[in-house]
Amino acid sequence: MDSLINNKLNFSFKINQQILKLISFIDTFKGKWNIIEQKENRYLQELRKTATIESIGSSTRIEGVKLTNKEIEKIINNLNINNLKTRDEQEVVGYWETLDTIIDNFTDIKISENYIKQLHSILLKYSDKDEKHKGSYKQLTNKVVATYPDGGQRVIFKTTEPHLVDKEMSELIDWTNSNFKNQEIHPLIIIGTFIYEFLSIHPFQDGNGRLSRLLTTLLLLQQEYMFVQYVSFENVIETKKKEYYKALMDGQKDRNSEKEIIDNWIIYFLDCIQILIQRLESKYQIYKDTKAYLNERQKQIKEIIIKNQPLKISDLMKYLENYSKNTIKKDLEYLRNEGVVETIGRNKGTLYMMKKEK
Repeated sequence: MDSLINNKLNFSFKINQQILKLISFIDTFKGKWNIIEQKENRYLQELRKTATIESIGSSTRIEGVKLTNKEIEKIINNLNINNLKTRDEQEVVGYWETLDTIIDNFTDIKISENYIKQLHSILLKYSDKDEKHKGSYKQLTNKVVATYPDGGQRVIFKTTEPHLVDKEMSELIDWTNSNFKNQEIHPLIIIGTFIYEFLSIHPFQDGNGRLSRLLTTLLLLQQEYMFVQYVSFENVIETKKKEYYKALMDGQKDRNSEKEIIDNWIIYFLDCIQILIQRLESKYQIYKDTKAYLNERQKQIKEIIIKNQPLKISDLMKYLENYSKNTIKKDLEYLRNEGVVETIGRNKGTLYMMKKEK
């Protein structure tokens, strides 16, 4: 199995240069973001909440769900498990629970057949039509089918026959874990290859597309690409769905032959992560520019510090005579925790100034 998969990574010099450039960009941001994540708190929680809704909406819509993000947010915020009447609602809540499980427990989830089956069970937990086969490999032949906005469908390619699924999944998982351990192949290439092979095998009767995107998030988090939880990978794929199917088909046309090279798929996968990063940088920059979570009084304190820094609390009180010392102290503590201001000195001699950008 190792040689069969490795052969699919036999890229040209030009493709390898493209891949190196994309990986360099992604890994540079990874390092920067991990520093940001250690300092930020409140806004990142809001980013994660927004990304979660977008991810649920995009991934389920790729498979034919008709709900908007606003409708999905309403379902999640007013969740009543016993009142999931439609198939769309059932699939949305299943996706939400699986994504939540992954984000909260990714360090404890092993890449194994049992864990993948467990995640599949959670994904289809509320789906009436999938009750009999959730958490179990397929018993019937299935196909990768593209669903379009008008409801039309198109068969993209055939998948592994049911009697071969156990063998191919076992070999894929062994290849993946072995290469993560050996560190001879970059983890992003391993992840992209795993997802391509998973989709090619299509091990479950239904839910393979959704689960592949959830497994992408799981693997990226396990390899410390922590930024993936703050912006929706699924939404990038939804906006590039045509290219998604094309990249899969490009490798699949030569399935199980020496000509099966997955260069276009790996480029597509890495390009999606690059777009993901660009979106996150844009959202984060907006936050830095606007400081949306400062109330009017805190904005006033910030402006006073900018014009007169450094200042003690006693200095600030001269400008803010209508507020108590305790209120100003709480605001300053909040501004410091949010990374807006920094301090020098202690107790009564503490000086406040704007935090310098690094």
